[in-house]
Amino acid sequence: MTGWIGIALGDVTGIGPEVALKALAAEAATDDSRYLLLGDAAHLRRLNKQLQLQLPLEPYARTAERGRFFVHNPSSETLPEALTPGSPAAALAALSWLADGAQRCLRRELDALVTAPVNKESIIRAGQAFIGQTEFLSKLAGTDRTAMMLLGEDDRHRWLRVALATTHVPLKRVADQLSQDKIELVIGLAAQSCRDLRLSRARVAVCGLNPHAGEGGQLGDEEQTIIKPAVRAAQARGIEVVGPLAADALFYHAYRGEYDAVVAMYHDQGLAPLKMIGFETGVNWTLGLPFIRTSPDHGTAYDLAGQGKASPSSMRAAIRLAKQLARARA
Repeated sequence: MTGWIGIALGDVTGIGPEVALKALAAEAATDDSRYLLLGDAAHLRRLNKQLQLQLPLEPYARTAERGRFFVHNPSSETLPEALTPGSPAAALAALSWLADGAQRCLRRELDALVTAPVNKESIIRAGQAFIGQTEFLSKLAGTDRTAMMLLGEDDRHRWLRVALATTHVPLKRVADQLSQDKIELVIGLAAQSCRDLRLSRARVAVCGLNPHAGEGGQLGDEEQTIIKPAVRAAQARGIEVVGPLAADALFYHAYRGEYDAVVAMYHDQGLAPLKMIGFETGVNWTLGLPFIRTSPDHGTAYDLAGQGKASPSSMRAAIRLAKQLARARA
């Protein structure tokens, strides 16, 4: 038995609750894990009925001895039934559910946390400073030594695992946000992720920032002044890592299985190849937190919400990874 997996249901005006319920219905028979769904109980029960999933949702009590699918709303207020997409009430509720799930993990009441999508713009419009869930959870856990990893597989079970040196940063600011310490940290976390996944090796490849990895300094010097020193420092610590390498060729070799994880310098450099091969199965895993956190690699998709058409594949992959990591950690 894996134990308790928490699922923060995200923005209820998006597809988060829908894909969470569908994923749980598909995953239920695979083991005997217990799930705590953090969100609005009334909304979830209506959706469960609408989707005809018949999941046996029960109110949460820590002393519960029976049942597997529990619902808890940390807020005493119930959300209105009719909400417009991106509603401030939904955005603020999503943040409260996210925070509650993280706090339960820190108290070791949950073995892992899976987070459904929230909408950054909606949260900011609701009056909250917000960069992303990774940054929100890192601050709540009291650490800045974290990194975002995205991983997914194609239909032939060929994997890409990509850790990011920077996340939600405008492209014109990426070079200023890079440092030797940050890149060395992400290399270390990427290598540790391979061990956490019980891979036979932990071969890490590091992207250059500039085209052709800087062309010997002709197209930028970040490779020579920042990235290469980070790689050498990681090598000195015993990590099997190479780079900086030209990103366009590197991903081809990683896809062929020559590397177990890639460290990319910025968001789209790493995520474009990942989504090309694993759009339906992509998972976001926050490395370096004191608890396990995964999420589907998609957004709120307001245009799909309420239609019953959203695919639960990425959410199911996120739940499976959370359970795999929880079993390994146990």
